[in-house]
Amino acid sequence: MRIFLHDYSGHPPQIFLSRALAARGHQVVHSYAAEIETPRGQLHAQPTDPKTFSILPIRLSWPLKKHSYFIRQLQEVEFGLRLRQAIIKAEPDVVVCANAPLAAVAIAQMACRRRRIPFVFWVMDLHSLAVHVHMRKKLGLLGEAIGRFYKWLERRTLLLSDRVISISEGFEESLDTWGVDPAVRSVMPLWAPLHELPVRPKDNPWSRSLGFDKGLTILYSGTLGLKHNPALLVRVAEHYRERADIRVVVISEGLGADYMRRKKAELGLDNLTVLPYQPFEEMPNVLGTADILVTLLEPDAGVFSVPSKVLSYLCAGRAQAAAIPAENQAARVIAKSGGGLTASPLDAEAFVAAVDRLVCDEQMRRECGANARAYAEREFDINRLAAQFEGYLVGLLPAGARGGEVPIDFSLARRSGS
Repeated sequence: MRIFLHDYSGHPPQIFLSRALAARGHQVVHSYAAEIETPRGQLHAQPTDPKTFSILPIRLSWPLKKHSYFIRQLQEVEFGLRLRQAIIKAEPDVVVCANAPLAAVAIAQMACRRRRIPFVFWVMDLHSLAVHVHMRKKLGLLGEAIGRFYKWLERRTLLLSDRVISISEGFEESLDTWGVDPAVRSVMPLWAPLHELPVRPKDNPWSRSLGFDKGLTILYSGTLGLKHNPALLVRVAEHYRERADIRVVVISEGLGADYMRRKKAELGLDNLTVLPYQPFEEMPNVLGTADILVTLLEPDAGVFSVPSKVLSYLCAGRAQAAAIPAENQAARVIAKSGGGLTASPLDAEAFVAAVDRLVCDEQMRRECGANARAYAEREFDINRLAAQFEGYLVGLLPAGARGGEVPIDFSLARRSGS
């Protein structure tokens, strides 16, 4: 089977799946957006990669203007056209699309429908709900109209998809409301690349290079965008400002990271360190440096987003403190795994208290960390997960297409320098 899997963000679980599908004998092109600021997975060719696997970065003709709304809309259309071109050149048997802007999804989907290529919408977030909430707050009635358009567009792409795979049961109510046929829907919780995130000791080359191998480290790694409240991290740093043995480390880029740097300077928070995204190869050591790992998610985002960092944290075998809505899938995973503590994102004092419980109780931290890793080892078996995902794809194809005997043209990926 020839599979074109596009994950706009280039996140670790998706590239891990693509490699696993290629290892199962399929010809896989894994594409992603080259310009965006976000934590990435292993997006470079590895010596162990199957010959039937290639990586394709898709680039815009000019730098991404993430915070200019109208310019970004034009760029998302351009991205969709470039994605469409890549799909047509690859001639896949099936296309899987995740995390992409809705305009790009619609353009790619149209190209697939015209060529009768099955299209799978892999739902990581309900983007239109996020846009609706944000634009309504920002632009009032105009924002309401923009939000309604995006809801229409997302509903349309879902209705026209041959298969919809969502990562959370929490999305099912919206899919029901939009009339997405239950017969084409599946819920498959996301995972983390377990074997690429082994447990590492606190004293490791990365921690030593920064002087983080001693003392207690509270660490946040990931995006700090509209779905997150970085002020909670500032509150934690303020709480421990008199403790020379405790540091708060934030690994992020963009406006949220800039906010943290401003607060560090304004409040004189010498215990706060802000770093850029680290290479994926370093992530086991980065997460291993932490004594407590932190997740943030705003209340409005609890319905439409599931922070995947929680899953990577589980692999690291460290305790978690999460300011996250109780109904969110990630909060349920933390509770089920016994891997940490959660608090309402609306209650800063409760969140700081949860962090403090872990700071003050080393045995609890150890138990949460052990529980977290055990859960990851039970749930993140990539062979089982790849077989399950493969089943969703195979079911869309005629019998003659399932073996993928026709060789795919990988020249596009090679010329892109991946």
